Amino acid sequence: MSETPHITLRELQRLVRQTLDERFALPVWVSAEISEIKVNYSGHCYLELIEKSEGDGLPTAQARAVIWRSHYPRIAGYFEAETGRRLAAGLRILARVHVGYHELYGFSLQITDIDPAFTLGDMERQRQETIARLREEGVWEMNRELPLPVPPQRIAVVSSANAAGYQDFCREIARSPYRISLTLFDAFMQGAAAEESIVAALCAVAERQEEFDAAVLIRGGGSRNDLACFDAYRLCAHVAQFPLPVITGIGHDKDTSVADLVAHTALKTPTAVAGWLVERMADEEARLERAALLLRDTTRQLLHTAALRLERSTGDLRRHTSEGLMRRSLQLAHRAELLPAVVREAIARQRTRLDNAAELVAGRAPERILRLGFAIVRSDGHAVASIGAIRPGQRLEIAVADGIIDASVDRIKS
Repeated sequence: MSETPHITLRELQRLVRQTLDERFALPVWVSAEISEIKVNYSGHCYLELIEKSEGDGLPTAQARAVIWRSHYPRIAGYFEAETGRRLAAGLRILARVHVGYHELYGFSLQITDIDPAFTLGDMERQRQETIARLREEGVWEMNRELPLPVPPQRIAVVSSANAAGYQDFCREIARSPYRISLTLFDAFMQGAAAEESIVAALCAVAERQEEFDAAVLIRGGGSRNDLACFDAYRLCAHVAQFPLPVITGIGHDKDTSVADLVAHTALKTPTAVAGWLVERMADEEARLERAALLLRDTTRQLLHTAALRLERSTGDLRRHTSEGLMRRSLQLAHRAELLPAVVREAIARQRTRLDNAAELVAGRAPERILRLGFAIVRSDGHAVASIGAIRPGQRLEIAVADGIIDASVDRIKS
């Protein structure tokens, strides 16, 4: 059996290396995303570069890269000076590389330069994509449209307890003469875990939203790399749709983050946020003082007006009372003058009535009737009005005008 033609593994890798050296004799510019980066004790910087698909974001290519210590300080310093961000995982870069291959370590790239303009453009592109997405979803103005209590006194603070910015914020509040209640929701404010930590803190505030008037998101100044999370879509979407007004003081020196743009109120620093809250309290105090002065002046004016009205009413009452008494006095005097005549007239009328009655009585007196020929028949002292009251043989008295006749009943005719 004849031996199959072959080459050794080392020979194969030598051929690969030779082919790559011939094909990539000169450096090439390559765009990629940094997935990992580490500067070791010797000063060399080791990176993992990846390329992701646009659809699902899964890696489609990966390569190791290195920036030797002879180049790293210059490249990293220039990149940070131009972009405001340190080289870090998650950044897309355009790197000038030498393509290399080693029989033991495989394929690698040696970075000799990085174009910061490319990263700036990519950062701005991501920023604009975040803004466009928030606008498209209709949440861009949502937090700014929330009513802010006047004044906001119960404040939920999302920050790091150890951050200088948070300490400055608390000191500024403590120096004010007003009582502002602060509740800290501790979070990482920079680094790879910052976005997730801040979102978690915001969710914790939202669960207790009825306890607060507003939420404050603060941190001190930092590089663009430190503040990159405040342009991230997920964090900005939470701020835009947060159920409480969000006040930011993220410490940007020049740029405004997307979180600032969607927040209810954006201020430059934590100290500026504290001053703004104190100013709201001072404005409300001044408003209350103006209201108190207005109330005092209005009350005085009303009392003065009421006193004048009462004085006029008292004068009118005195005048009307005096006039009424005078009219009553005149009426009484007039009636007093008329009273004797009225009494005399009344007495005369009564006398006439009495005279008439006397004449009537006199006309009906028994003596007069008897003089007309009539008689009164009595039996046992009682006047007899009916023949039924007498019987034959009964003794009677018959009164006539000039005397009494004794008689006896012989018979009765009906």
